[in-house]
Amino acid sequence: MEIKNLKKAAERIKKAVKNKEKIILYGDADLDGVSSVIILKETIKNLGGEVSAIHFPDREREGYGINKEAINYLKNKVPALLIALDCGIGNFEEIKLAKKLGFEVIIIDHHEILEKLPEASVIVDPKQNGDKYHFKEFAAAGIVFKLSQLLLGKKLSGSLRSNFLELTALATISDMMPAVKENKIFIDQGLKSLEKTFRPGLKIFWQINSIKNYGSLRQIVQRIISTLNASDADEGHLNESYLLLTETCEEKAKRLAINLLEKSYQRQLRIREITAQVEERILEKPKELIVFEGDPSWALILAGPVASRICNRYKKPVFLFKKGESESSGAVRMPQGLDGVKAMISCKSLLETYGGHPPAAGFRIKNKNLEKFKKCLIKHFSSN
Repeated sequence: MEIKNLKKAAERIKKAVKNKEKIILYGDADLDGVSSVIILKETIKNLGGEVSAIHFPDREREGYGINKEAINYLKNKVPALLIALDCGIGNFEEIKLAKKLGFEVIIIDHHEILEKLPEASVIVDPKQNGDKYHFKEFAAAGIVFKLSQLLLGKKLSGSLRSNFLELTALATISDMMPAVKENKIFIDQGLKSLEKTFRPGLKIFWQINSIKNYGSLRQIVQRIISTLNASDADEGHLNESYLLLTETCEEKAKRLAINLLEKSYQRQLRIREITAQVEERILEKPKELIVFEGDPSWALILAGPVASRICNRYKKPVFLFKKGESESSGAVRMPQGLDGVKAMISCKSLLETYGGHPPAAGFRIKNKNLEKFKKCLIKHFSSN
């Protein structure tokens, strides 16, 4: 038994390679999305194919997942096969627009299914109805690794397999997926390979004194993950972690890694500052059932880490957002046993987009609906 539509996705990609169709990889901007894009890009290259474009959204400007601005930016590539990685399952309007413009869309995602599916030609998500695969808790990179096995077959050499497993392990840990069943195999084998990696963008971390002197492999891995997650999209919509992890020159990789380490350090300082600001607000209303706070000065990419800290500390549902001029985008974190996606489904009429996992999700909303959204959430959690 294989993940539903995984074989169908593999056949469509092989056909695109054979017919020299344009292929665009659109990945979410976190380490899971970046790793997924790299694994599939290198798989397609080993099949003898080419990727026409790679696109990561600028989370500060465009938010999470597929957005209409990005689709319009890419429309000069049509006709093309657009493969969404680690995103897309909640992007109904955006995928409708992509189809209208002449893209054929494949979605490879691992987030919760909302009340319907987007109009993509192939959807691979173990959580969709009719998927009978025994394990559902993959990171997107885990699904893409399995796709690469199908695509390459005997062409998947031992060294290439190890290379892909290193990225899969980092993505699985970074996305906090449970380290059980196949995920445990990915993590164990990937981390074992990581210490002797051939990939310059990972190898370089073992040469940086501030990292290589950490006491354990797991500590080093967490430092690598936090560094890679400090990246932004550049002007060409390529992610800094993607550039580092695909760099073939060790000297260039070192410069990129040192730059990201500094960004990671500054990011941690800012996370502490925002956490303190949120805690001040919580003290003013300690009896509120949820934490619902936003600010124009808070970077969207920091909303998730701050929300995680607040949730762990106060054991309340947390909704933190960067407040824009007319819209706000934010991150959701839930204490154990609560489901942030279900909460947002109950308030879906107020939201522009939403989705994710029960403990960790995100949303975009018109500012005029913020107070209504807060009241709706309080009502939901009061009755659950």
